[in-house]
Amino acid sequence: MADAAGLPGDRARRAAVARMIRVDHAGEYGAKRIYQGQLAVLGRGPKGDLIRHMQAQEQAHLDTFSAMVAKRRVRPTALLPLWHVAGFALGAATALLGERAAMACTVAVEEAIDAHYAAQAASLGEEEAELRGVIERFREEELEHRDIGLAHEAEQAPAYRLLSAAIKAGCRVAIAASERV
Repeated sequence: MADAAGLPGDRARRAAVARMIRVDHAGEYGAKRIYQGQLAVLGRGPKGDLIRHMQAQEQAHLDTFSAMVAKRRVRPTALLPLWHVAGFALGAATALLGERAAMACTVAVEEAIDAHYAAQAASLGEEEAELRGVIERFREEELEHRDIGLAHEAEQAPAYRLLSAAIKAGCRVAIAASERV
């Protein structure tokens, strides 16, 4: 968008920003649900506090994007009910495979989100400096989550590469769908 033709405030620019806010809102909602699924399985174990910490950050991200949805009158994705179920199921399923698999899920999701947020931030011009700042700050926290997962043996999860690739592919599909639906 920084290179996009047109003036600040034009329809194409507003539509692109609305898509960003819509998909980021959906993504943070899904991330919160993933951690809720992990907590349902691992919440009383040694990783419970760590997962709660990451979930609290995702909740803060969701609250920020929820406020943007309301303030900018952005239509949320119609897929939120699907992400409600899918996010929790992904979190719970990977946690049932063990702590390392739960951490592998975190790493995969956060790597996908890192790439997504980096592309968004790079596309925003000065007219959206505030949104770019929010995205960059949240990206740093998502990378912190990735690093936590790696520090907690994510790469030692059974079938790590396969699990990671499948989760990243699912994230890319969710991103594309949430931008449009």
